[in-house]
Amino acid sequence: MLCTQRMKPMPRTLTGNAAYSAWERFVKGDNDVGDVRPEVAMSWQRSRDHFRVDPFLSEAPVAVEEVDHHPLENDVVFAELGFRTASLVHEVTKFGGIAIIADADGRVLAQWGDKATLAIAADANLAPWFNWSERAVGTNGIGTALGTRNPLIIKREEHWCEAFHDWTCAGVAVRDVVTKTPIASLNISCWRNEMPAAASGWLANAAAHTQSRLRVYARDGGSELVGAFNHARGRSAQPVVAVDASGKVVIANDTASVLLGVPNNVPAVDPALRWNPKLPAFISAVQYASKRAAHDPDWVGTSQIFTHLTDEPSPIRIRPVFRQGNLVGHVVTFGVSEGAQLPTPDAKLVSSDPAHRVVGVRENRMVLLRLPEVMLAESDGNDVWLSTDQGRMRAASPGLDKLDNELSDAGFLRVHRQYVVNLSRVREIERRDKGELVLVMDDSENTMVPVSRRNAHAVRAALGV
Repeated sequence: MLCTQRMKPMPRTLTGNAAYSAWERFVKGDNDVGDVRPEVAMSWQRSRDHFRVDPFLSEAPVAVEEVDHHPLENDVVFAELGFRTASLVHEVTKFGGIAIIADADGRVLAQWGDKATLAIAADANLAPWFNWSERAVGTNGIGTALGTRNPLIIKREEHWCEAFHDWTCAGVAVRDVVTKTPIASLNISCWRNEMPAAASGWLANAAAHTQSRLRVYARDGGSELVGAFNHARGRSAQPVVAVDASGKVVIANDTASVLLGVPNNVPAVDPALRWNPKLPAFISAVQYASKRAAHDPDWVGTSQIFTHLTDEPSPIRIRPVFRQGNLVGHVVTFGVSEGAQLPTPDAKLVSSDPAHRVVGVRENRMVLLRLPEVMLAESDGNDVWLSTDQGRMRAASPGLDKLDNELSDAGFLRVHRQYVVNLSRVREIERRDKGELVLVMDDSENTMVPVSRRNAHAVRAALGV
């Protein structure tokens, strides 16, 4: 039988006292979190206000028995993570730690490490088949890591539940390289001990090796989509485009490229080089098709969408493409109504939501920015910086790719590997001697933003030049 008695915490350090005081205030409803790190403060906010997790919960709940994951992801990711984790166990055990693998829902699948620590962990249900998502237990290394791009450490009083304040946990998510959704979480936890400085490096290395395997599969899938596109183009005079499971364009013929605002007949086999069509209803239709086709390989769907150049919706047919039994994307043909009718797109996918905000971080506070206030976002290593009417501040969003996806339906465009700009804030377009484009923004400093060659076509189409 599992013990539900809360463990007595150790005397708190000065840092611990500060974090615990902030935690106590936040639990009582005060939004002033003092020196708590922004990523922890935001997780606390989700835990309290969105998930309504009891901060005095003493153990994790039982996880659901069935989860909906792609079989290829299970095979590749969990096998590779198991191998990588096995190589870490000796080092982890040295400091009394345990290594844990969980799935995308925060369900613990396996754990290894110090036997005494494993026994203590069992008192809190930190064990296989229990749920450690943020939704279930609030801020913690496993669940919070699933929402971040880089290794994350949750120290003692930074956990949302007081019963876990004797734990320090480091976690990292492994993400699908196409859809960017989390597949698994790798976590190292220790009880009443300091986490080694090398822990984040161990996790980052394990995640990088695992995702490199996924990139190989994604590139192979891209090649399969190019082949399916060529086959479809030879049989139809209609606009044809091949997209991956997330809705990004792998290759489009001349007419389809104009409708979607992407380059024509340029294959993007590598998932890092694919184009975002900036049509939310189109992307939504493709993502819906991906969910249906993953369960029914014979499924073919149809819908109607608005494109960049038409005032009336155009019919499309979405036909899934598989490689070795695994869904890799779809061939979409315009002007064809054939297959199961997709649900009517949500109105918010057709026009931007005026209530949508961008969250910035200034000192210890989160700043809710209206979209017109944000001029551009710029990546700087692992951080994203916002240039706004309230000054420059760090974005709460953990990556430029994520911010790009969030704002793609709201008048923002990825113009360079490092920049996403608010198109309504572009004042001038400057052409340089070698044909390069530079955007001049409407701030007092006339900030200049370079446009990469691969994004130039999309920029011209979006700005109508």
